[in-house]
Amino acid sequence: MVDDDRELEELRKKRAAQLQNDQIEQQQLQKQQEEQLRQIEHQRQMVLKSILTDEARERLGRIKLAKPEYATSLENQLIQLASTRRISEKITDEQLKSLLQQMTQSKRESKITFKRR
Repeated sequence: MVDDDRELEELRKKRAAQLQNDQIEQQQLQKQQEEQLRQIEHQRQMVLKSILTDEARERLGRIKLAKPEYATSLENQLIQLASTRRISEKITDEQLKSLLQQMTQSKRESKITFKRR
């Protein structure tokens, strides 16, 4: 009986240690993932900084506050254009406005409405 209690206690301690180790590993993995996300975001911002004028970046920042989904979509398009080398000079505020108008028009045109009778 005493041996069973000791064995049970040892198993509990081993299991607790294993759970603690697993939790530490998960925390380390989460920190690594967060660091990777920060690095990716930093790279995105550096690319955007290199292809946008100051005014265009300010506008993009304001758009991000008002409509984050539009801003993210626009950023992705701009980064894609930059990665395929289709941008030869910095994008101005007016060009950014034009891109945004094109995005919003294409989204409006794709709406489908159903009318019930």
